[in-house]
Amino acid sequence: MIAEVIVEVSSSNVDKIFDYLVPPFLTIEKGSRVLVPFGPRKIIGYVLDIKEKSRLSPNKLKAILEVKPQGKILPEMLKLFNFMVKKYNIKNVDALRLFVSNEVRKEAAKEKFVSVCYLCEEKLGEYNKKMTDKALAVVGLLKTKPQPKPELTKTFGASTVNTLEKHGIILTKQQRVIRTPITMHIEKKSVSLNPDQQNAVKNISQAQNKTFVLFGVTGSGKTEVYMNVIENVLSQNKTAILLVPEISLTPQVFSNLKNRFGDLVAVLHSGLSAGERFDEWSRIENGEASVVVGARSAIFAPIKNLGVIIIDEEHENSYNSETNPRYKTKDIALFRANFNNCPLVLGSATPSVETFEKTLNGEYALLRLPHRVHQTAMPSVQIVDMTTEIALGNDSMFSRKLVTELANCFHNSKQALLFLNRRGYSSFMRCCECGYVAKCTDCDAPLVYHKEDGVLKCHFCGKKFRALTACPNCKSPHIRLGAVGTQQVVEEIKKLFPTIPVFRMDNDTTKNKNGHQKILQQFAGVKPAVLVGTQMIAKGHDFSDIEVVGIIDADQSLYQSDYKSSEKTFEVITQVAGRAGRKTGGGKVIIQTYSPRHFVYKYVANYDYEGFFDKEVNIRETTNYPPFATIVRVLISHENENTAMQTTLKIFNDLKPLKTQNPDDVYFLNAMKSPHTRLKNKFRFQVLLRFTSEKSCDIIEKIYEVVNKFKNDKCLIFVEINPSNLS
Repeated sequence: MIAEVIVEVSSSNVDKIFDYLVPPFLTIEKGSRVLVPFGPRKIIGYVLDIKEKSRLSPNKLKAILEVKPQGKILPEMLKLFNFMVKKYNIKNVDALRLFVSNEVRKEAAKEKFVSVCYLCEEKLGEYNKKMTDKALAVVGLLKTKPQPKPELTKTFGASTVNTLEKHGIILTKQQRVIRTPITMHIEKKSVSLNPDQQNAVKNISQAQNKTFVLFGVTGSGKTEVYMNVIENVLSQNKTAILLVPEISLTPQVFSNLKNRFGDLVAVLHSGLSAGERFDEWSRIENGEASVVVGARSAIFAPIKNLGVIIIDEEHENSYNSETNPRYKTKDIALFRANFNNCPLVLGSATPSVETFEKTLNGEYALLRLPHRVHQTAMPSVQIVDMTTEIALGNDSMFSRKLVTELANCFHNSKQALLFLNRRGYSSFMRCCECGYVAKCTDCDAPLVYHKEDGVLKCHFCGKKFRALTACPNCKSPHIRLGAVGTQQVVEEIKKLFPTIPVFRMDNDTTKNKNGHQKILQQFAGVKPAVLVGTQMIAKGHDFSDIEVVGIIDADQSLYQSDYKSSEKTFEVITQVAGRAGRKTGGGKVIIQTYSPRHFVYKYVANYDYEGFFDKEVNIRETTNYPPFATIVRVLISHENENTAMQTTLKIFNDLKPLKTQNPDDVYFLNAMKSPHTRLKNKFRFQVLLRFTSEKSCDIIEKIYEVVNKFKNDKCLIFVEINPSNLS
């Protein structure tokens, strides 16, 4: 027998199928993870297929050396592999790596065992020597249940434990320990579904291979719908995947599920330790876990017999991978739902324009949750014109209205949330004399000032530099700080309200293990208090005592050079506003803007998603943007600027006939520098195309053909379809 194998080598030159002999002493199936000889090395490979003969003569074939016990790829995932390679034009090995955890692939973790002590009652009667008080205490403890030996030794001393073991009173066995991520304490409560929730659960649970959009205002009980749907799925001996957009949401959702379904729940996200991730992946692979909750990568979990896939906050850009391999989580979820003939649920208070448009044309089914649980009122929204504040002499980052509402909030022993989607202290350092801006030497991006550390940081590659005391260009000491970040907000709040506890939640404060969880737990237990944070506090969290939400710079995403800027602004403001008044209703939201007459704010203030959608979709249709057109970006990256530029020009010239041959379908074709010209010491150029959705499949296929001619290991070329970020 012959096995077709993809080897674990990233080089484009070897990203192809190799034939290997299957030795008679090995049992090998499709999807097996194997060790094979490759040149002078022994490396890991994945078996894609088994066949009778090879086109090569037997004397030229090498034999598979070993079958690895873990990391076998499911038949479903092999079909998904073919789908992804074709749809995204990615390398075979890059797709296959997604289906096996890094800890298994790199053998970076293994099963953990601990010595567990058991009491031998028979030997206890034979032991005539008078036992010490410590020995009696050990025996008494073991009569209740077996105990880990390290804990017994630590408590009672090694001499006592070893003596009892020597006389046979204690028997020691090796027992596997599952390293389970820590859960938050969440009070169990009985919840009765309202009619809208009941209708949603019924429709989803009775469906097969159907996509639902669960469109519910913030606080409408979408999570409880998910729980009930999962409960119905488990009752049919099927499994479920629930995806959340941020690691910060995972502990809360995981804890809710864990309280409801116990050890049937596994969690997958990048914040786990290597051992935890290894154990969770193994439990899923072995069928010990029936519910998987996690961020984007959890969609690749090796779980069988799926009964439902749920994507919470489906509008979030974090579901789109913007690093190699590039993919869209919704595409993968749709494939897996179709393969398993199960429903896919897309939940959001602010569905993406593309998703909601599919509900209008009948491609997706729409389920509404129009009211908050218990019919509590949505928080009131007030738009504050910051240009008026400045005209009246207020040059603070906080409007007078926001300061007043915060003072009232703290007087009532309530909590507040301040949102600013910019971490650090200040967005840049600039010389007032010559205009010099401090930039990263590797990324050509402005460095962000972090006052706590006294450094300038690059938010792309992580490099650190000393903060400026004088301009390196003209030596001027007059250095100005750019737009404020979360650190500066915290500093100013402490000046205004020195007795109020302030918590900050952003990428800087959540680096350590369980960082998100610790901050959320600390904040939940203090009143009055204020939480300052970036987008990780803007969605999903169920804070019960937040009375005031302040949005410091609502315009931040509004004027980005992105056709989705209005949509992103509406989404994030609506989501963060929804954190207020969730328990008792009401609450107040203060939105600070320099563009109060922009149409987005009118719809935000009234929680009018459908009004916003009608306006935005009309603009998209008029200007030929998705969902009425397809955008493709070909991103070229190389450490040599000239090589990157020349490759870009060649690709651009080879794509020109597409526009010539399809003048009515291709609206735009151009080559240019990427907005972030250099990242991690690589120069970046791009070719952008925009064309009608009707011709997208044919045109994309031709783009792939052109791009593949120029691909090599030194010049990285990626094709992105409708990218969520053009920077």
